[in-house]
Amino acid sequence: MLSVQMEERVNLKSLVKLGKAFIEAYAMLKEVYGNECLSGIQVFEWLKQFKEELETTEDDPLPGRPSTSKTDENFEKIGKPCTWSDADGSKMELK
Repeated sequence: MLSVQMEERVNLKSLVKLGKAFIEAYAMLKEVYGNECLSGIQVFEWLKQFKEELETTEDDPLPGRPSTSKTDENFEKIGKPCTWSDADGSKMELK
């Protein structure tokens, strides 16, 4: 099942193919999705990209370290959990 944002992007892409301008497309999305509608800036940016022949409705991958760097194998390499005390004397443990 598509997320609401993904569904909106697919519908926005269809509106671009129908030749709808930003104001009309945004108004139609607001009517359908109400408070869950993409912001005006988001609609404008996606509309611009679809007009420039963007085919995908997916987000671009985010830069940075991939989440796959957090694996059980990596945790095993670290060994024992770390323990430290806060200024108030309470102990905290990193597992």
